[in-house]
Amino acid sequence: MPNHTPRVAMVAGETSGDLLAGLLLDGLQDLWPGLPSGGIGGAQMAQRGFDAWWPSEKLAVHGYSFELLRRLAEIILIRKRLRARLLQSKPDVFIGVDAPDFNLGLEMDLRAAGVKTVHFVCPSIWAWRAERIEKIRRAADHVLCIFPFEPELLAGHGIAATYVGHPLAGVIPLEPDRTAARARLGLAEGEPVLAILPGSRSAEVQYIAPGFFQAAALIRRALPAIKMIVPAVPALHERLKRMAHDCGLGDALTIVVGQSHTVLAACDVTLIASGTATLEAALFKRPMVISYRMHPWSWRLMRRKQLQPWVGLPNILCGDFVVPELLQDAATPQALSAAVLDWFAARQHQPERISALHQRFAALHHSLRRNTPQLAADAIRKVLTA
Repeated sequence: MPNHTPRVAMVAGETSGDLLAGLLLDGLQDLWPGLPSGGIGGAQMAQRGFDAWWPSEKLAVHGYSFELLRRLAEIILIRKRLRARLLQSKPDVFIGVDAPDFNLGLEMDLRAAGVKTVHFVCPSIWAWRAERIEKIRRAADHVLCIFPFEPELLAGHGIAATYVGHPLAGVIPLEPDRTAARARLGLAEGEPVLAILPGSRSAEVQYIAPGFFQAAALIRRALPAIKMIVPAVPALHERLKRMAHDCGLGDALTIVVGQSHTVLAACDVTLIASGTATLEAALFKRPMVISYRMHPWSWRLMRRKQLQPWVGLPNILCGDFVVPELLQDAATPQALSAAVLDWFAARQHQPERISALHQRFAALHHSLRRNTPQLAADAIRKVLTA
């Protein structure tokens, strides 16, 4: 254990990174009460006393090329200023939480200057962009992995790593309380409920939400009694509300601020954008239809680098198409609505199919469930004392 409380700098991008970083701060503060930390972060980190010099939303980009170019100048300027600040007043350790395009280059510079570096969440080199492995090796003294197969993969390239479990597996209960969640949202116990999660970024809403809401209108025609609920980040609430109104969804659809976990616990099925939220839905043991759309240029570039047949995390981790994926041009309102309605039909006529999915997701949950804050903090402590 260092003989002083270390100074920690962190960068977390987007909502999912903010959640992961907040849980990591819990573990670090258990080791070092009053631990000072600063950098780029969001609301969860701020609740732990993190000093956000820039908000994590500044790093939120959509796609691979076209959208990134529009934001590139601002992101480069932020990284330049952050790098100068951290080199002028060096922290004991820098922790990059996800956001590999931003963090890995910064970690390389800081590590070269003698700062200990940790990267939390191994970039998905097993899914796409395998060429990143050399950059990770140069950037990180240690990698904290959220999936059990990753440390062995990294070790083969000379990269020190620790499996710490997935923090969400510890936050989400093994058996979610659907009744309590529905009561909190004002939903009746027996009515069919669809959760719609079109993403938390502005560009995701631009490309994904219209198709989701058009599909929702078709689903409503087939199931007039259905209730639909959308958890939205505050900045996108009004925009989503206007989109839903334009699709004629009326009072069949409710948009709530936040509460994504409550919504997933309450629903029967979810129509969901590919990303971390799909893993959350799997941990809630919910049938889902995974979809994604982005700018066509971004799509073409991403597809060239894809290494696996699956895009959604539940399918990748299960090694099978356990839930349908409808991507880009395949994500038509008609196809999305048909896939969602198929799950609702299975709830009535194929309960064994729903039960089998529940069992697959329960096994996945157990494999990811660890004391992530403690394991991650212990690994960082060892990096500091090495």
